[in-house]
Amino acid sequence: MKKILTYLRNHYADISKGSLFILSVILLVLIFPKEGKFKYEFRKGEPWMHEDMIAPFNFAILKPEQELEEERQFALKDIKLYFKKDQDLYQKQREKLINNFKTMWQTKYSDKRRLDQRKEKNRNVCLAIFDTIMQHGIIERTPEIEDKPDNYIIVVITNNVAEEKQLGDLFTIHSADKFIHSEPDKFEPVDKNLVVAVLENSLIQNIKFDTKSEREKQALLDKISLSRGMVQSGERIISKGELVSGEKYLMLESLRLDYESKLGSSFKYAGILAGQIILLSVSMLSLFLFLFFFKREIYAETKKIVLILICILSMVLITSLVVKYKPDYLYLIPICLVPIIIGIFFDTRLALFVHLITIIITGLLVPNSYEYVFLQLFTGTVTILSIVRLERRSQFFLTSVMIFFTYSLIYTGMTLIKEGGLEGINYVYFVLFAGSAAFTLFSYPVIYIFEKLFGLITDVTLLELSNTNNKVLRELALKAPGTFQHSMQVANLAEEAIYEIGGNPLLVRTGALFHDIGKIDDPLFFIENQTTGVNPHDELTYDESARIIIGHVIKGIEKAKKHKLPEQIIDFIRTHQGTRKTDYFYTLAKKDNPDEEIDESVYTYHGPDPFSKETAVLMMADTVEAASRSLKKPDEEVINNLVENVINKQMENRQFDNADITFRDIKKIKKIFKKKLMNIYHLRIEYPE
Repeated sequence: MKKILTYLRNHYADISKGSLFILSVILLVLIFPKEGKFKYEFRKGEPWMHEDMIAPFNFAILKPEQELEEERQFALKDIKLYFKKDQDLYQKQREKLINNFKTMWQTKYSDKRRLDQRKEKNRNVCLAIFDTIMQHGIIERTPEIEDKPDNYIIVVITNNVAEEKQLGDLFTIHSADKFIHSEPDKFEPVDKNLVVAVLENSLIQNIKFDTKSEREKQALLDKISLSRGMVQSGERIISKGELVSGEKYLMLESLRLDYESKLGSSFKYAGILAGQIILLSVSMLSLFLFLFFFKREIYAETKKIVLILICILSMVLITSLVVKYKPDYLYLIPICLVPIIIGIFFDTRLALFVHLITIIITGLLVPNSYEYVFLQLFTGTVTILSIVRLERRSQFFLTSVMIFFTYSLIYTGMTLIKEGGLEGINYVYFVLFAGSAAFTLFSYPVIYIFEKLFGLITDVTLLELSNTNNKVLRELALKAPGTFQHSMQVANLAEEAIYEIGGNPLLVRTGALFHDIGKIDDPLFFIENQTTGVNPHDELTYDESARIIIGHVIKGIEKAKKHKLPEQIIDFIRTHQGTRKTDYFYTLAKKDNPDEEIDESVYTYHGPDPFSKETAVLMMADTVEAASRSLKKPDEEVINNLVENVINKQMENRQFDNADITFRDIKKIKKIFKKKLMNIYHLRIEYPE
């Protein structure tokens, strides 16, 4: 028991990560529908590559959707639409008109009793026009008659009596309003404005669509057969090598649908479940092993594994729901969101592998798996290539355009293979492809959310932070201009070195720009900002000066946290001085106090030492750039000696023991620094005589 507990304690990290993958398999199994899959792949226009297919049971040959749609259109071609005229509504509105007229007349002519005879005439004109309109009827505009011509025949039911009428014989609200504006001109004398106002308040649609039309329509549609013929059990459907023609394709597709429905509802449920567990376990195990052997830096951080698994599980869940409830919208799903997110957070190699895992798993859910995987594989590859160097937010838009173009091109090619022409193209797919491409634009807010949730950083954020108009950097440039220029030079040196040895150039550049922000509050205590010749350290003891110099690291960390800079940037501030000493003041203290024991801790930075290539390179660039400013007569030999001495001393002080950097890398860095410094000081290489 003790050995087991010891093993669990020593391998807790690996066990917890393994548990994540097991949990992901369980969730995927729960997401998957418990239905069987037809074990044969086939495509229209290609040879049947399997053994002869014999019908295992009787099944009906289903008609293609296009044929069914044509039959529906033909069946509904001569159907008449039923509308019902509401006579009670007509009488109610007529009484309302009389009351409204009386009120409006009294309001307008309250003190003119001599107009009573004219009042009666105006009321009669109102009623005459109203009766004319309502007896013809005002029809309710419904989608069923929206685009129909005026001579289209409908059936109007009045008091249970059906009568055929043309649409043009009936009023609409618009035509009735036009009628009441023109009709009063035929009667003299009348108050046209009052008559029109009364009539407009009384108009109402009294001919409304009757549900009898829907019942009749549904009855006709129900008479349409969904199948055309039967295949008997034992009948040969297709032979090996035979071309999958249109008719054969219908038979095979009908068999597939019938087979999967029977399998999903049979006693083979346990076998289906076991098969899903095996396939999903293999898929997730391959991801686990890929991270373990090839991406140890990602495998080491649980939060990164969780992010990857969330991307896969989310896309599988969305695909499962769409296939179950809205299968026609399958290609609206933005599968390419996964490689975009993984590529931006990690790298293109992992993005491609995770994309493969995602489309293989979702391919188990969808019909025509081969076509689906082929389409998504190459579209995802193009997506990954488009974000290799993400330097502008506008690239997200360009990526979505490339996704749409790739989807459309591959779909067109597949249609040509199957149909031999473009007649079979369904243009709805292009709308779905455009929608899917548009949804990938949501990657930008999704990336922001993941950054906050998991504490990660992407090139998108680094681009924003490295903008020198950033609030913190502007403050640095205004209050400590010498430090700002120093940071810019350090950024250039470090970025060039990281390009050469491999790393994240944008990360090291951003870290270099912020590494000295702790000098903002007391800029004059740092020599690069002393332009007047006055040095405030002359008024301080060596201990006090050392504490101020060392304190800029702590102040930088506090300022960075105040402005909510990412931890990855704060790491550069923490480590850029490592655990070295402030040699200048330490040396002076020993020189002036030879008989006293100097407390080294007062003159030593608190660390930690650099722990990555990027932070190690920044330390080298920072020290070399600062030291180079003290050169009085820089030449090739002086610069060579400076770079060698500075970096060698850092190595002697074991500043790079925790960083994954090699002697070969350091040799390359020295070479780059020497070359860059000679360019800065405009030195030419001295040619041998």
